[in-house]
Amino acid sequence: MNKVIVIGGGAAGMVAALAAAKEGAKTILLEKNEKLGKKLYITGKGRCNITNACDTEELFLNVPRNAKFLYSAFYTFDNFQVMRFFEEHGLQLKTERGNRVFPESDHSSDVIRTLQNALKQAGVEIRLFTEVKQIITGQQTVQGVCLKNGEKLYADAVIVATGGFSYQSTGSTGDGYRFAEETGHTLVERQPSLVPFNTKESYVKEMQGLSLKNVNVSIFRKNKKIYEDFGEMLFTHFGVSGPLILSASSRIGGKDETAELHMEIDLKPALSEEQLDKRVLRDFDENKNRQFKNSLQKLMPAKMVPVIVELSGIHPDKKVNEITKEERSALVRCIKEFPLTLTGRRDYNEAIITRGGVSVKDVNPSTMESKKTEGLYFAGEVLDVDALTGGFNLQIAWSTGYLAGANSAQNKK
Repeated sequence: MNKVIVIGGGAAGMVAALAAAKEGAKTILLEKNEKLGKKLYITGKGRCNITNACDTEELFLNVPRNAKFLYSAFYTFDNFQVMRFFEEHGLQLKTERGNRVFPESDHSSDVIRTLQNALKQAGVEIRLFTEVKQIITGQQTVQGVCLKNGEKLYADAVIVATGGFSYQSTGSTGDGYRFAEETGHTLVERQPSLVPFNTKESYVKEMQGLSLKNVNVSIFRKNKKIYEDFGEMLFTHFGVSGPLILSASSRIGGKDETAELHMEIDLKPALSEEQLDKRVLRDFDENKNRQFKNSLQKLMPAKMVPVIVELSGIHPDKKVNEITKEERSALVRCIKEFPLTLTGRRDYNEAIITRGGVSVKDVNPSTMESKKTEGLYFAGEVLDVDALTGGFNLQIAWSTGYLAGANSAQNKK
């Protein structure tokens, strides 16, 4: 019986250990924390968005870079197999808006418990409070691992599933990147991704906590549009967040990382400027003797009114029946092109995932085995693959973990 060591007890590591054990390997799962699935526990605001129930082909459309690398992984252990796995192990699931799949209970702890029970049933040896210091190699072949306490564990295969840099309190401190570098692998520059943005304008603080639904967001570098999407977003004390903004952070990279970017929110995307102008006229007609600042309540959330009033350039105390056509046009433009300046993304502590990591050029996409070191495998966020919100990043973890685990079990020295 060959022996497999998995480093990291997160989503990818637990599934990798399960797959290896299922294929008959003696499997040891090493986790430096006091429990498994620490990051999994807080995903989806503690509800755990397990995967997405879209057609399997659609998974690739939600991976901005290196999607082709995931072809074997996604088709070997796809989103429907993931759902089947959890249901067969007693976890009831539900599908919500955007095909997002959650446990029926809304508790991520139930997902972790299901995986832990499966690991026990499969006979996986779990060692908590166990930190790996180094991967032992010889003649470009993996030999095992050296622990922080000096103990050496030998194996036929080692799977690195240590996660990225995001949510460092959960143990994601970049150990896997160090292991990869020490074994001769190329690292693609890491950046926080699925992360909120800071904005220059101070008026965002006035709208803190306000969530906008069914809006259109466009982001520009100079005059070139580099991102556009429709959905939900949120104002915070520092800038903007929410699904639209987090997805934007994973689409925007390179020279746009440090540049100031212009962002526009269309608060009424279902209406053309002409239709919106007619709607504004109707509202004005109902409020003709009111002050301008008291005439917009039906048109937008109360927290936005003072900001829109200021941006429109119309005096807040001006009577509605005195507002000119030009002033009304300026108001319509504010609603259709609400302006913000993005000054940079927040740091790793607020990022859902890490972008960058072990170069996919150094990893065999059919097995997740290193092309540099025989018997060494990588799975999950440590790899240079990341996706949009909606359960797609966890699907990457499950799929790459399964592929690495199943193939590592075949590694016999």
